[in-house]
Amino acid sequence: MADSKPEVPVKTGAVDTHCHLFLIDRDPADVVEAARASGVDRIICVGVDPETSSRALELAESLEGVFATAGMHPHDAADFDVREGARIEELLSDPLVLAVGECGLDFFRMRSPRDDQVRCLRAHIALSNECGKPMVVHVRDAWSEVLRVLDEGSAERVVIHCFSGDAEIARECAARGYWISFAGNITYPKNEHLRQAASAVGLDRIVVETDSPFLSPQRVRGSDNEPANVIATIDAVARARGTSSDDVVSATTENARTLFAGLR
Repeated sequence: MADSKPEVPVKTGAVDTHCHLFLIDRDPADVVEAARASGVDRIICVGVDPETSSRALELAESLEGVFATAGMHPHDAADFDVREGARIEELLSDPLVLAVGECGLDFFRMRSPRDDQVRCLRAHIALSNECGKPMVVHVRDAWSEVLRVLDEGSAERVVIHCFSGDAEIARECAARGYWISFAGNITYPKNEHLRQAASAVGLDRIVVETDSPFLSPQRVRGSDNEPANVIATIDAVARARGTSSDDVVSATTENARTLFAGLR
């Protein structure tokens, strides 16, 4: 009788659901290895335009445990046209590209006009609905508008990246079936509203991220962030909820698998 094939071990470490490896001023392979040593075995590298989305895919192809997304950040929404949309759509056909985005609305910096941001977001909703992959949504000073546009477009699978709202907004997002992603800024002393938001919704709606190289957690604030530091976010969520970090790792990892169907 032929020997049965050995079982492939299931990865059970933490997942950094949102980082920008291509912006970190260190060899991506070293960054990934440092993350793995810290207990983070999967990383989603998020594109912010077609060029960086292509770079994210290249990194996913070359580094074990790395995956990609494809989309256009609201800062660059004025540049989004049919050609850019087609480039993003092509990238989304790759199984290593797990999600549409980073997309959304940013009415704080206003680097693109509102109408262009809304137009771009609507196009990303259509791409998400068509390909069946979730949306990674950036929101800043635009909560009512982004929720309206997502509702109008019948967005089916949404993760709110780097959640910045309060407990009421968190509950509204969870009621819509969205996932809420907390980043390193949940560790900042002034951000009690984020800790309250993390305790206001079910753990089944929460994922974690770093947004590297941005938003380093409090203990290393002032230095570039890296995926390894998602453990600090996990610890902060655990403290806010009065549970163990192991429980948060287990739940957020399972949530990430559910949200990003191609994650393995």
